[in-house]
Amino acid sequence: MTAPAATPLTPYATLLGFTRYVDRTGPTKATFVGGLRKQRASRSGFNPHGQFVKALKADIAFHTGGTHLTGVVDVVKPRWRPLYQALVPGATAWLHSLREPAAVDLAQTRDALAMLGDLPVKINPHFGVRHADGRAEAVRLHFDETPPSEESVLATLHLMARHMDAVLPHAEPVLVDVRRGQAHRMPTDAKPEQIERWLAGEAAAFRAIWSTAA
Repeated sequence: MTAPAATPLTPYATLLGFTRYVDRTGPTKATFVGGLRKQRASRSGFNPHGQFVKALKADIAFHTGGTHLTGVVDVVKPRWRPLYQALVPGATAWLHSLREPAAVDLAQTRDALAMLGDLPVKINPHFGVRHADGRAEAVRLHFDETPPSEESVLATLHLMARHMDAVLPHAEPVLVDVRRGQAHRMPTDAKPEQIERWLAGEAAAFRAIWSTAA
């Protein structure tokens, strides 16, 4: 008896995966997409930043200015302690850049599903921030050792802004480079139509690579 054919995995990307993909060039794009496909097929993957994000959100919610971030370094598993020690100073600096802790509150964000042509991309900010003057920001965190490139910043902020009605209505998208404590916002001279065309082309190539990576 012949076994049924395996169902091909539908092309799919998270915001992190897609923005890391657009940051690559040449053959490394194919290698990267192949890795994403294998990871999805095996349903593997682990997020080492989970406790860190919870601590950062707690500092915002409870107006504690960094005490939860400092404390999480001591309770995280020893293998992740050097990573957390590298992240805390920048994250604390960003927290302080928000000015008085009591003037900022945590805001609930929702995930959204973007369609770039036929490619679904999951838009998942880490959290939202609401300021005393009524301004709101949807925050995505960048944890890598290297700063985010101009391309990854534009892709991240554009896709978040594109679906802000679902994510956190009337909010501004912000990408926070955690290690350096730097917040990136959409440049005032950005041209959304050009970014959209660029990302559509990248998404089409992503799908093509995915389909041949089996």
